Amino acid sequence: MAKRERSPERDRLVKQIIAEYQPKSILELQNVLKEIFAPLMEDMLKGELDGHLGYVKNDPLPKTTPNRRNGSFPKTVRSQLGELSLEIPRDREGEFEPVLIPRGKRDVSGIEEKVLSMYARGMSDRDISTTVDEIYGFSLSHDTVSRIVDRVQPHLTEWQSRPLCPCYPFLYIDALVVPVKSDGRAVNKAVYSVIGINTEGIKDCLGFWISDKEGAHFWLSIFDELKTRGVKKLGFVSIDGLSGLEEGINSVYPDAVVQRCMVHLVRNSIKYIPSKHYKTFCADLKAMYSAASMMSAQAALKSFVQKWSAYPSAVKIWVDNFRHVEQLFDYPSEIRKIIYTTNTIEAFNSALRKVTNRKAAFPNDNAIFKILFLRTMDIVRKWIKPISGWAVIRGKLDIILPDWDNTHVV
Repeated sequence: MAKRERSPERDRLVKQIIAEYQPKSILELQNVLKEIFAPLMEDMLKGELDGHLGYVKNDPLPKTTPNRRNGSFPKTVRSQLGELSLEIPRDREGEFEPVLIPRGKRDVSGIEEKVLSMYARGMSDRDISTTVDEIYGFSLSHDTVSRIVDRVQPHLTEWQSRPLCPCYPFLYIDALVVPVKSDGRAVNKAVYSVIGINTEGIKDCLGFWISDKEGAHFWLSIFDELKTRGVKKLGFVSIDGLSGLEEGINSVYPDAVVQRCMVHLVRNSIKYIPSKHYKTFCADLKAMYSAASMMSAQAALKSFVQKWSAYPSAVKIWVDNFRHVEQLFDYPSEIRKIIYTTNTIEAFNSALRKVTNRKAAFPNDNAIFKILFLRTMDIVRKWIKPISGWAVIRGKLDIILPDWDNTHVV
């Protein structure tokens, strides 16, 4: 941190304040600042009124306006130092509009941003109200907290329908299970999120969708929406085995390469294996999807089928989906590492669970959207650099997907 430059005038004021008030503790110092803060704001407001009228108080020179000062009126505002009682100057004709404290504004603490930040971290309305009271010394009712959060709605609506990039060479789709109140009880709903990596290698969340039923029709509506918002081309789409998802992708983006997530296949198949065999089973699976070549992967599958034939349900999952393992070897290792797992979106969903898991149940779908939107804004703010190795990956894409970054593709 750069060393703060000394200011003789500031030092003089500090010494004067200490000599006059002689604070003995942090609390006393805060009370001093509060006592000074109110008249300072009042003087600034008087200065604004001087500028509005075009002359200072008691100025003997001729006035250019018939408007005059008209005393003041009391107003209590919230600040970071607590509640302050101020005298707001006014003019006779009622034309004066203070900039420092606009009409109708009773909060100069920036508390709304802080409430939204706390809400985005999963704090309840009651916890937020208590925290504000403890820190700032004034209370916010639950209704006030709710009204502040409700102001997010226009921003959420705009974000969910904003224009998107014309091309995403990589796309990830996964579901997050969230409890929602319904008919007096909590039911689990799936919230589907989509993460895209654009042609500059930058990640972004494209949106959230909630549906009680999966299926090709549901996914078709989502990809139609993405197309309407400007997405003309998709490269690789990494997915779990969500019902109807692959059909929905192929219907709207027939040139996209749909890749099943190997990690999800491992999770789906290990359910049929005794825990004592987990380590060996997973090692045999990795020999397939991490093989050096297609031939090695096929040999590993043959060995796997023979070795684990006592668990047909586990074997069937890999036999039925082996085309997704074979597909990996159509592409260079740099691409393989990005598409064989949905870790990118799972890490994102993990960050979302830190706030959704703090709620016993959400009152409705819109409450879910609001907290996920606020949390997402915190997350994507850090997504400003390309993913690791993007320069090399971009070069590989130029070879295997001709015109992949042609943003004018129809």
